[in-house]
Amino acid sequence: MSEGTGFYWHERCFWHDPGAIGVFSAPGEFLQPQPASESPESKRRLKNLLEVSGLIDELAVRKAPPASREDLERFHTARYLDALEAGERERGGDGGDCAPYTPGSLAAARHSAGLAMAAVEAVATGELANAYALCRPPGHHAEADRGRGFCLLGNVPLAVMRARALGQVGRVAILDWDVHHGNGQQEAFFADPEVLTLSLHQAGNFPLETGGFGERGVGAGEGANVNLPLPPGCGLGAYEYVMGELVLPVIEAFAPELIVVACGYDACAKDPLGKMLLNSRAFGDMTRQLKSLAERLCDGRLVMIHEGGYSEGYAPLCGHAVVQALAGSAIGVPDPQNDEIAAWAYQALQPHQRELIDGWRHVLFGKHA
Repeated sequence: MSEGTGFYWHERCFWHDPGAIGVFSAPGEFLQPQPASESPESKRRLKNLLEVSGLIDELAVRKAPPASREDLERFHTARYLDALEAGERERGGDGGDCAPYTPGSLAAARHSAGLAMAAVEAVATGELANAYALCRPPGHHAEADRGRGFCLLGNVPLAVMRARALGQVGRVAILDWDVHHGNGQQEAFFADPEVLTLSLHQAGNFPLETGGFGERGVGAGEGANVNLPLPPGCGLGAYEYVMGELVLPVIEAFAPELIVVACGYDACAKDPLGKMLLNSRAFGDMTRQLKSLAERLCDGRLVMIHEGGYSEGYAPLCGHAVVQALAGSAIGVPDPQNDEIAAWAYQALQPHQRELIDGWRHVLFGKHA
């Protein structure tokens, strides 16, 4: 009998310090130092909000050990891990492409990966019905041989690879709704037909060179990688339409044994690094849709792995809506801007958005879709 909804977190994850780079990739002569956009506050405030609302008392709250070197080498190269460890012993550095870190960051990243691994294992084995892992630093941009975009270790690929290596699960669907492309999952499973990687993101944001609709996978994995790069400015109507017309049908057609979501909140209307228009209610609605789908397809096995989201005030409201929907709880918190954001102009599905999504559907499902 599964225990319910798990909530994984560890204080160590909040201690990762990327340095004072603000919204930029590196400090500069005329850039006054400020805390990095990827700060602990949005994540810590989510946990605090769950505590204050009382929702956390309905969850199975758990810690997890850090990922081992053996776990990390399932995805990352030994050379990259050695470089991170060397930087940890010195004064830190950059994991690759806008992935700065300081001493102590690798310990936080290993704990972050460990949380994702433990959450996936508990759900894959039936110990928990579903789970949320409050991971930091995020992981969906990290590649095998380098960190990217605030991410040092690939939390989702590492968790999925470990569960599959241990025989806990076979076919896995990974949905990434962070506003930035999920290039890390794409790289990890680009040739693997047993893992569907589906990224719903803002077109041409980050990384600039990946995330196009034409990137479909290679070899046996061709068709198992789906990118849906939405134009900037998409709001409730566009997300509702693409979820119903493409995201849910693509996952259902794949028939996974487990669904994992790279759960970023930077598609919210208040995020400084994205240009989308979602409110917190939208994230709760998408979670309920996925939960219902998981109940039909794979005995409800659904894991949410926290990724981006840089509005310290608004991301926690989005996260609370997701956890509430995941747990099927009656405990909600009022979002004073839900209705205001929903009333903004251009929230309805726009003609150019419909045309784009319908074109994708035609390619993915044929002319009779």
